Amino acid sequence: MRITKRTNIAVRLLMYCATNGGRLVTKAEIAQCCNISENHLAQVINQLSQLNYLSTQRGRNGGMSLGRPAADIRIGDVFRDVEGGLPIAECFADADNTCPLVSACRLRVALTDAAQAFYASLDAISLDSLVCDNFDLIKILQPASCPR
Repeated sequence: MRITKRTNIAVRLLMYCATNGGRLVTKAEIAQCCNISENHLAQVINQLSQLNYLSTQRGRNGGMSLGRPAADIRIGDVFRDVEGGLPIAECFADADNTCPLVSACRLRVALTDAAQAFYASLDAISLDSLVCDNFDLIKILQPASCPR
């Protein structure tokens, strides 16, 4: 299974917010520190704020913070919500499926089981468990440590 760039950005963004709790962080500082294009980041920020993972504040002193406690953010949920209904193989796509084997293929069942196991393993992980006492990560994600 391949994770999309959007999901990768979402997790980096959430980790940045979690390690910089107690203050609003800006899109520019996250982009710089996490090596993400501001355009891609803006799209993910919008999506995560609509899903209530982020709380955003507009204006001169604006920024963002986690929309709920890090312990309440399950990584499996983030992946499901950001990935959406992306099919893991052509045979899962309703609109453009051209595979003639669909009606008899057992691989589809195996892939469904594998995807469920993948998400179940991520459900056991909270955002807090990724950042709590992870001093190396915290050091990297502090604004003073980020490349300029």
